[in-house]
Amino acid sequence: MAGAVLTLAAFVLDWDVAIRGILVTAVSVAILCGSVYLLLLTNLGSRLGFLVAVTGFFAWMVLMGLVWWIYAIGLKGDDPHWEVKEIVVTEEVDDLSAAATDRVHDLRDWQEVPEGDPTRGEAQASAEAALIGDEIGIFESTQDFQVVDALEVGGKDDSVVDNWLPLAHPTHYAIIQVQKVIPTRAINEEAGEECPEDTICYPFGDTPPSPEIDETTPVVSVVMTRNLGSKRLPPAVITVSSLAVFGVLVNHLHRRDKLAEAHRRAGVETTA
Repeated sequence: MAGAVLTLAAFVLDWDVAIRGILVTAVSVAILCGSVYLLLLTNLGSRLGFLVAVTGFFAWMVLMGLVWWIYAIGLKGDDPHWEVKEIVVTEEVDDLSAAATDRVHDLRDWQEVPEGDPTRGEAQASAEAALIGDEIGIFESTQDFQVVDALEVGGKDDSVVDNWLPLAHPTHYAIIQVQKVIPTRAINEEAGEECPEDTICYPFGDTPPSPEIDETTPVVSVVMTRNLGSKRLPPAVITVSSLAVFGVLVNHLHRRDKLAEAHRRAGVETTA
């Protein structure tokens, strides 16, 4: 019977990684917390031992959550990312008057984001994902268009107030503007293939030429705002809630000690 149980357990552990992780975590918690509770039970009794064990557990949760909160590790929320607000198709690069976002109507105070800037790289990746995604799908792939310009405005600046005041988070906007490129095609001249109209052709086997923007096509502007995410929110919730429970338990233990001390004094006075 024992052999069959061990065989079944080994099969389950090898069958699903999730089940194996759950079982390993459950056994680890049972051994760690159970051994501490067993030791306290033999010295303090079942009820008081359980109360002390639970208080110690939440104290450990406070310390762990505080470390997670400071270093943004452990159980984390969403990372900061760019959210696409709208996509505007215009004939001119500087004309976004048709956009629903009022902040993009006037681009005079916007700053150009140079190539190689991490902000441009992250915003461009989000814009490309939206342009070729299933929801919008303006282009079939990233080979069909090329980035014309990248602009940004808002967000925190270099001032002391903006950098150190926790609640000062001005909205950070970004615009990625793209245009369709002229399609390229490799042709076999020896076989008599002809170059299609409005296509850049090159001999079969040669290196494809660099993509060229089709100036006759409209400009597609992807308007985005910066979502600061909630990376430290879960550990913050764990820390604050664990601290609250720890405070309640410590207060209960303190009141219990005071009540026990009062009973002891009453017993001594009665005996005297």
